[in-house]
Amino acid sequence: MDKKKKILTIIVFILFIIVFILAYLLFQKYVIKSNFEKDILPFANKNDKTVFAVNKIVLFSNCDAKNKLGSTTNFTIENLYQFTDMALFINSASSEEKTMENTFKEVSIGNVSYSLIPELGQPKLYFKGLNQFAKSDLPLEHEITDFFDFTVTAEDQANLDAPILYNNLANPITLSYNNQNIKTDYTLTDTSTPITYDGSLLKRCNVELNSIACKLSFDIYITNNLDEKFKTTIFIDIPLQAEGKSILDGNLNLTQNTNFIFYRYQ
Repeated sequence: MDKKKKILTIIVFILFIIVFILAYLLFQKYVIKSNFEKDILPFANKNDKTVFAVNKIVLFSNCDAKNKLGSTTNFTIENLYQFTDMALFINSASSEEKTMENTFKEVSIGNVSYSLIPELGQPKLYFKGLNQFAKSDLPLEHEITDFFDFTVTAEDQANLDAPILYNNLANPITLSYNNQNIKTDYTLTDTSTPITYDGSLLKRCNVELNSIACKLSFDIYITNNLDEKFKTTIFIDIPLQAEGKSILDGNLNLTQNTNFIFYRYQ
């Protein structure tokens, strides 16, 4: 009898351990499910519709150079740089009618990151005025290093050479990627052919396109007039060749249909 009682006690103890483990696993599953719902459901409820989206990006890529004085037999390039201007068009995806929900109160850019850094040059991102778009002027006073804030206005007219956005989304965000000092103090000995200040300079300076290839990303933050906060990440592959064309032949002008959707995080 004592032996049977011991065996029975062991069996009961083992069963108790199994039941405890199963109960613990079920409880852990419930906790994980509850935490998941606690984190995800509020986010999903905030993002049951799309309020803002970048639905179009216009890109213009070209080259230019700063020069030193040359002679009749040679010509020295002090700073060969490649630039890509970009215009990002944000639309109010929720409604064509402008409301407190789908208009700007605050807009900023941050977290500039490079997933592919050019082998040659020094890449940077700048704000560039709309009236300077596709021009080779270097907008050095508006470099985007950390967080860059735009001024939002409801005025009928604004100085779009400054970082100003209409609150009704009327003008695009205009930026310029600049890769400077691709070649420095580079002397061209063939001065019989006129120098054209565009992408053909890369060819004349023996620059391979893969050596200046670049991929970057940055975040755009929007606060609407309900004080709701939105964010999206924009990915840009700097266009150097597309659709059978190349920047080596002059410049590139592309329009990309995109769908960078802003999610509401607060």
